[in-house]
This record gives sequence, structure tokens and C-alpha cells, in this order.
Amino acid sequence: MKENKIKPVPKYIVKLIRKRDKEVHPKPCGNTRFYSYLTKNDGELVKVTVAVRHRYSQWHYKQVAIHGVHSDICFIKDIVFYYISGYSVGWYAEGLTKDAKWYESTEWGWHEDRLFDPYAPIVNRYYLAKLPEYKYAAWELFNGTDILKYLRIYEQYPQAEYLMKLGLQQYALSKQILQKAGTDKRFQKWLSLNRTELANHYYYVSTVFAAYRRKEALPDVQKFEEKKKCFCSEKDYKPIREMLNGDYKAYFAYAAKQDISHRLYLDYVKACTYLGLDMTLPKNRYPHNFKRWHDIRIDEYKTAKAIADEKERAELYAKFATVAEKYLPLQRAQDDVYIALIAKSPAELIAEGDALGHCVGRMGYDQKFVREETLIFFIRSVAEPDVPLITIEYSISSHRILQSYGKNHRTPDGELEKYIRKKWLPYANKALKKIAA
Repeated sequence: MKENKIKPVPKYIVKLIRKRDKEVHPKPCGNTRFYSYLTKNDGELVKVTVAVRHRYSQWHYKQVAIHGVHSDICFIKDIVFYYISGYSVGWYAEGLTKDAKWYESTEWGWHEDRLFDPYAPIVNRYYLAKLPEYKYAAWELFNGTDILKYLRIYEQYPQAEYLMKLGLQQYALSKQILQKAGTDKRFQKWLSLNRTELANHYYYVSTVFAAYRRKEALPDVQKFEEKKKCFCSEKDYKPIREMLNGDYKAYFAYAAKQDISHRLYLDYVKACTYLGLDMTLPKNRYPHNFKRWHDIRIDEYKTAKAIADEKERAELYAKFATVAEKYLPLQRAQDDVYIALIAKSPAELIAEGDALGHCVGRMGYDQKFVREETLIFFIRSVAEPDVPLITIEYSISSHRILQSYGKNHRTPDGELEKYIRKKWLPYANKALKKIAA
């Protein structure tokens, strides 16, 4: 396929396109439509896409794309693709617009073969009858629009003709099916025996292979494959899939027999995994009385989790107290009006947050405190040291206040802000330097 071999649209092709277009649009239509025809370019079979439209009662056409059966590129001219609106064609050269579009040119350009191939019915498919290399391609049975794709597959897998003649066009484009049909005569015979079922219903390629391999009915296998596809699309069920290791059939049969949902089984799997049970054992994976053992494992899980949480909480409180003791020098004992106190426990953070209506008791501030990323200080009045006023988040690394909020996220002002910025902060930074030294 060469650019200098591109020829104008033959007059008889123009007549065919116009006839087809008139059948679809008996009245003038301002929208752009596409049709195509087959011809040869430098000895290669090509499909030429033609854009057409009306301007009032006048009918216009132009070549916009050329795809070759053996080419990796396609030639394009005066056409562009937008993801929102689709294909757009420029008509400046035909006098339909006052200004040329940015993509219009008098020369042909090129792009990847898979692009710029809009839906365009072929008006002269009979042209293939002239080509001896496609004499046995059964192209006349192919009712899709991408005839070049089919011919490429036929050249690589001649057995595509056999599938077409069986009426299995949807599988004649599957390389997996064609490879199997080309090497397994028993599979060819199986396709022939099941051609009515295959032609009248859509089945996954995986369904076809599974039904052939297991000698099961196609509808039954398809039902299983659809259930499997739906199950595998749910991210939440990943723990179950990892445990099953591909054994979906046994699991689906078990779930149906026990009348349980995937969610219920997921809870059971998570509980068993937390308890460290061997899920490869049938007694753990598929207990005889699921609901009874589900309740037992969930109770065991809750007990073990509570013990672990209590231990973790105790460790958190111990670490929190250690950090608070380490940075105790940063708190300012008091001045005439205010006092700064470091938080001593996660419980104090929760109480402070509840009293002032902010999130210091949540959102992981206790963990940040334990990791010594930030410290939490409470600003109180000397007269009422137990009444929360302002909560401060202080950065150990940058020696600055990250946040300071009072009730309902009110920021400190007046004398309170002066105490925090002018008295406490310089004092805390000085004390921190001594600790670091």
C-alpha cells in the first residue's frame, strides 16, 4: 500500500454509495456518514472509507481513510477523532465551510492501522470473489464490518472457513478457538455436534473449552462461568479467592448446599485466618454444619481479638505515658492566668475532644504522639485547671504549633493567643533543645 497509488473513488462506486445512502437517508441529511469499498493499492487489498453528507440538496463525498489487509498503518486525510463526539470530518475543500479545520490537508497523512476505522458498510464486498487467495475464505458468510480483520485471521488460521460454514462466526474471530480447532479433530467434531447451540446463544470462550473438556452441557457451564465472573469481580471476596486457589466449583456447590451467602462465608474465613487455622483441611474449609461452626469461630475470633486489643491498648498506654514523661519539661507550670499541660494518656485525648468538640481523641493523634511525631498540650486557666480551653498540636521536628483549637474549632485570640505564642512556645522550644542535647 503506497500513498502515490491512491486513486479517486471510481464512478461506479460513487453510484453504489449514493444508492446505499439514499436508502438510509431518503431526505437530505447534514450529518456526516461513512461507507467503504474494497479495491487494490500496489497489489494489496485495501478498504477505502468514504465520508458523505448533504449541503442543502447537494450530496458530497470524499475519501478519508485507507486500511490495508497487510499494513501496519492506515492513510488518513481530513478526519479527526474526539473521545466525546467521535469522528469529525473537514469539508473546506468541498466548499462546505468558510475556514479549513486544523486537521485538514491537501496531503495524506498516516496513523496506526487500528485507528480511524469508523463503522462503514462495505458496498462492494463481491470484489473478494475476484481474488483467488480468498476463494475458500467463506467471506460471503461474514456479516461483520471489519472484513480485513477476518481475512487476516483466515490467512493465519484457514480453519476459520470451517467455523464460518458451521455458522459459528463469533468464534471464527477467536484465535484460541481456531488454534484448538486446527490441532484437535475431536474438538472440530464437538463444534459440529454443538453448532446449533453455539450459534443460537453467546458463550464465553472459557465456557466452550470447559464444556468440551468436562463433557458438560454448555448452558450449565455458562451458568457456572457467569457466577464465577461475578464472584471474581468483587474485591471484597479476595480472601476467599486466595484460599480457594481456583477451586470455585467445590465452593459454589458447598455454598448452595449450606444455603449461605458469600458475605457470611467471608466472615468465617476472616475469623479462621485470624485464629491461625489451616484452611487447606476440609473440616475447616467446608465444615459439615456451617452455621454452627460459623458461630463458634466468630465467638472465638471476638474473644481472641478482645484479648489482643486489650494487650495492644495496654502497650499503647504504656508507650504514651513514657513519651509524656520524656517531654514533661515542655509543659509550662503556669503564669498569672494560664497553664499548659501535656497529655498523659489516650483517654485524656478522648475527654479533651469530647469537651471541646474536635477530633483530637480520634484520627490517630494517639499514634502520632507515641511515634513522637507530634505532642498534644492542653491550655487551661489557673483558676480552673480541669476545664479545657485550647488544645495544641506541637511538632517536635519543626518546633512549631501545627494546630490550636478551642470549643467547636475556635482559634485562640487576645490574651490566650499571646500566652501561647509569646510565652509557652518559646519556653517549649527551649526545653526541647535541652532534651535533644
